[in-house]
Amino acid sequence: MNLNRAHNRRPESPRHSKFIRGFTPHAPGSVLVECGRTKVLCTATVTDKAPAWNPGKAWLTAEYSMLPGSTESRKSRDGRTGRVDGRAYEIQRIIGRSLRSMLDFTILPECTIWVDCDVLSADGGTRTAAINAAAIALFDAALWLEERKLVRRSPIRQLVTAVSVGIVKGNPLVDLDYQEDAQAEVDMNVVCTADDKLVEVQSTAEKTTFDVEQLNTMLGMARTACHEILLKQREALHI
Repeated sequence: MNLNRAHNRRPESPRHSKFIRGFTPHAPGSVLVECGRTKVLCTATVTDKAPAWNPGKAWLTAEYSMLPGSTESRKSRDGRTGRVDGRAYEIQRIIGRSLRSMLDFTILPECTIWVDCDVLSADGGTRTAAINAAAIALFDAALWLEERKLVRRSPIRQLVTAVSVGIVKGNPLVDLDYQEDAQAEVDMNVVCTADDKLVEVQSTAEKTTFDVEQLNTMLGMARTACHEILLKQREALHI
C-alpha cells in the first residue's frame, strides 16, 4: 500500500528520533530532540521549594510553548495576546502527568522540578516529541541530584515514551507529521511506560467516528512504536 509518507515510512513506523543531551550547560537536564522536521528543546531544572499547596514535599510541573518561528506563519509569544493559550496549557498538563509517572516522590527532598519544553520547529507530534525528550532530561536531572547527594538513590522508576497515531484516508498511521495530522479522521496520543503500561490515551474523532477494532489496532501500533522510541532513549542514555 503506497500512502506517500515522507521518507517512504511504513504505516507502523515512527519517524527517526535523534536526542542530543546536555544541549544547554546551565540546566541539570537538557535535551534537544529532532523527530523528522519537528525539533523541541526540553530542560529540567530544580528549585529547593515546593508549591505552597504541597509544603515539605516534592513536585514536578511542566511548561510548553511554541516559539514564534516554529511554524510557517509567525506564532505570537505566549502572554502577548492577553489570552491563555488553551492548547499549550492542555499539552503541558499531559507532559507533566507523563513525567510524574516516572518518579518516586518519596525519595525526593522538598523541591520543585521544572520541565520546560520549547518547540523550535513544528511538523506534527510536538507534544509526543516533548515527552520523549523531557523523559531523558528528567533522567539526567535525577543523576544531577544523585551527584550532589541530594537523594540517596535515583528517584526514577522507569522511562516513559509517547507517540501519536491516527487514521488518515481510512488507514491507521503511526507518528503523524503535520500534513497527515491535518487530514486525519481520527487522532490519538499514547504514553507508555517502559514496562508496557499505559499512562495516558487521548483519542478523538476529528472527522468521523471509529470503532473498538480500530481503537485496538491504533493502540497496538502505538505501543510497538513506543518500544522503538524507548530503545532510542536508552541508546542516548547509554543504559
